[in-house]
Formats: sequence, C-alpha cells, structure tokens
Amino acid sequence: MIISSLLLFESNYSYLRTQQWHLFDGQQWSSICNDHIIESHYCQPGARGMTIDTHLGALYIDFDAMTVRGPFAGLGIRREMLLSHNQTQEVGWYFKDNSYWQEYGTQGTSSVNSQTLEQWYNTNPEGSFQFTVGRSTYVIDFSAMTQTRRSTHVLRKVRRRPKFNSSVFVNDRCPNTPSPLSTSINSSMGITWEFMGEEGIWTEYQKPGCSLDSIDIENQYQLNPHGQLTFTAGRYSYTLEFSEMFQINSTFGTKRHVRRTTGENHYNSSALSQIQWQYNDENGYWKDYVKGSARGSCTISSQDIERQYQQNSTGSMSFRTGRFNYILDFSAMIQTNMSTQTKRPVRRLLQ
Repeated sequence: MIISSLLLFESNYSYLRTQQWHLFDGQQWSSICNDHIIESHYCQPGARGMTIDTHLGALYIDFDAMTVRGPFAGLGIRREMLLSHNQTQEVGWYFKDNSYWQEYGTQGTSSVNSQTLEQWYNTNPEGSFQFTVGRSTYVIDFSAMTQTRRSTHVLRKVRRRPKFNSSVFVNDRCPNTPSPLSTSINSSMGITWEFMGEEGIWTEYQKPGCSLDSIDIENQYQLNPHGQLTFTAGRYSYTLEFSEMFQINSTFGTKRHVRRTTGENHYNSSALSQIQWQYNDENGYWKDYVKGSARGSCTISSQDIERQYQQNSTGSMSFRTGRFNYILDFSAMIQTNMSTQTKRPVRRLLQ
C-alpha cells in the first residue's frame, strides 16, 4: 500500500499520541507528520511493511526488520515511545496459522497468552519460552521470532506488535507522591481480575469464553472505581460491581466474589508467595491451585508446590482434589489424574 499524504517535517501537529515515528535521511532524524497512518498499519500482525510517498521519494518500511529502503543509501526508521514512567502499552503476540495470524490465548486452547509472553520477553528479549498445548510442546525463540513444535519440528513465524490506540495506565498523582498502583503496573507486573468459581477456585477473566478480560476490566475500573460494567460469558449476562467487588448473574441473580490483584500484593511477602502455580482446565482457562479445608478441596497450594519445586525442580509431587489423586511432574510441567490418566498443562508464574 502506498500512502501519499505523509510528508517529512518538524511540526507541532498534535493529538493524543503514545509514539512518534522518525526517518533518518542520512544526516538527521525528522519526525513524520500523520504518522498515525504508519502506526495503524504497524499494529496489524499481518502487515510486513508499507510504502510511503515523501519528498525523498517512495520509501518502503520493513516492519519486521525495522529498516527503510529508498532511492538513497543510509536511510533509517525508528519508532519512539512517548510513555511516561507510569504508563504502559498493550502488546499482542501472534503466530502464523497457515495463512492467518492468530493471537496467543484467543482460541481458548493455548496455554499461553500475549501478557505472559510479553512478561518473559521483557525479562530476556534474546531468550526463549516453552509452553504446551495438549500433549505437544512448543518453543518460542524471541531473537528469531519463531515457534517450533518439538515433536515435528514444524516452524511458524511469530510477531510482536502493539495494539493500535490501546489504553495506557495513567496515574494522575503528583510525581513526588508515588502510588501503589503506579508502582505495581509495569511491563512485568500487571493487574489481574478474578472471580470465585464453583469449586472455590479463583479464575481469571479471559477471552474468548468471556467478553472481556483483566485489561478491559481494569480500564473501566480506572475510569470509575465505584461504578459497574456488564459483560457476557456463554449465554449469560453479568454485572460486575466495583464498589462491592462481586459479579451478579442477570438471569439467576447468583453472586460471586471478585478480586483485583497486583504484583505489589505479593511483593513484600515471602519468596514462595511470589510464585503462582496454575493448571489449564478442561475449558482452556488457567486456574490457581487453592488449598482448602472443606471436603473435596485441593490438598496443596502454590506455596506448597513451590517449596517442593525448590527442593527438586526435576522431580514430582502428589496431591488430592475431591476423590481423585494427581501427580505433578515438574520436568514436563504436567499434572496427571491417576484414575483417568488425563494430563493437563501446568505453569509457574512470577507474580
């Protein structure tokens, strides 16, 4: 696609922006007017690049390599973030499934989502990340931006792109008055919204099973912490009350407790409580291991699992939930029902 309305010049053209695109003409960097057009294309996971028409001639921007080609040598392109210390931008991670780009976690079957990948990427942009889907194990290479299925060695392309005009977290307090919220929201510690499930297990709001996720809820909460919002899950509608922290089924009037957790909730506690262990249930949702005293409750918690993991990270441990016994294999990151032999992926998260 050729965009002919982009001209290079320093200007005071202003709108609410979180980034700025610049072009290097061989001598100096210049801002690009109407660069929101470039940004909107860059945010599309299927866009390899685009051609813009400038006073330097037609220039092609390669989004993956972040390079520019044109009639002159020595040209350069860069995307500068304009976020303050207490802001962040939502980033999507995608893999190419045949001819289509799919976001991780949106199909309800993947054991990983964009938020998790972004956390690991920020920890080590040159590293890798391993996850499982069913019985298959995959490895994402951040430096090569590829995904490999270990059993078949099938390779798929991966892309990391910001979400266009995505909401950012803004703290309105004076910079000299730090807020617990602003200090806990960064690239590796986010906000998680969960409801109490039928089995007494805290379950995160996740798409596509639910019409919104933690990010959507947090955006509304920031606008009005004492308000409410409506959403759907399956064929039912719900209302989430922020002031009382519960959700109501609009059909049956059933109420469930809701909680909002941040990285700071665990930051000052012991090292064990900073780790969260979760399993992937039959619906593709990640659920916490929650220890309880009631009949049918799980006999272990995340802290119990982490304590055993620290003693032997390649070993295993057994536990019981209801009438079933399970084995948790740390090396394979799988839990197995000893009666049915059903296997479920397990993950270990730093909160």
